[in-house]
Amino acid sequence: MRCRRPALHDRRGRARQRAAGAGPDHYMVFIDRLLVTLVHLRTQLPHAALAALCGVGRSTVTRAIGEIRPLLAARGFAVPGRPGLRLRTLADVFAYAKAEDVELRIDGMETQVRRRKAHRPGRRAFVSGKRKQNTIKTTTISDAQGRTLFSGADRPGRMHDQTAMRTGGGIAEQLRLHPRVKAEADDGHRGLANEFPDPISAPPKKPKGLGEDDAPITERYGWREMKRRQSSARIVVEHANAEMRQWRQLQRYTGRRETYAETGHHAVSPRSAQIRGCRTA
Repeated sequence: MRCRRPALHDRRGRARQRAAGAGPDHYMVFIDRLLVTLVHLRTQLPHAALAALCGVGRSTVTRAIGEIRPLLAARGFAVPGRPGLRLRTLADVFAYAKAEDVELRIDGMETQVRRRKAHRPGRRAFVSGKRKQNTIKTTTISDAQGRTLFSGADRPGRMHDQTAMRTGGGIAEQLRLHPRVKAEADDGHRGLANEFPDPISAPPKKPKGLGEDDAPITERYGWREMKRRQSSARIVVEHANAEMRQWRQLQRYTGRRETYAETGHHAVSPRSAQIRGCRTA
């Protein structure tokens, strides 16, 4: 990565900063700050290494990342064929799905985070019962082609997906407001599918006695085929989660937990625009 040289008026502003005692290494043009932020998110290079590449101080890179990250997180998610439209909340996603008759795919993604220090309140809240690690869970929603429409609703790793769907203005509330929106979900949302059997489709529950040797072979293959078809329809959201994992900081997040939501949106928003080929401001 090579930082751009400032324009003439930028060099004059830089000279004024040096006259005021700010120093020559406290200035970066906007495009440099944007590139530094994206490179840090993609590769997780230390701030000191990025500063050496750009010829500025480490504090300048840290300040640039802190300024650009919330701007990218607020951009929302691009929509196919709608360059000027952005989805920023769950309400936007369900309103778009209702208007365009889009069938959604819902899944959760867990990202490992640093363990809180001992004897701190809420230390066990982030321990995931599934992965046996400190994690943060994120809800991912995509369309039938696997294009990410939403990634958010972050919660501690100990909270079950079913609980997150029902609390905090989650998916259950949106389904009550938009009962015609269809969605495919995994086993973790079977309770939600029982409450909303028409819009939500979850893998069929294995009937009792089906695992026994004397169970009818037609029933066994029928259940496996139903589960395979539902999994094939929902696999695209798993691919969307895999694309997010290409960003280094979403493989294992080492920053502050308070900034994880900004970092997650920060990574997925440019990726969604790249997939759709949208040119947005």
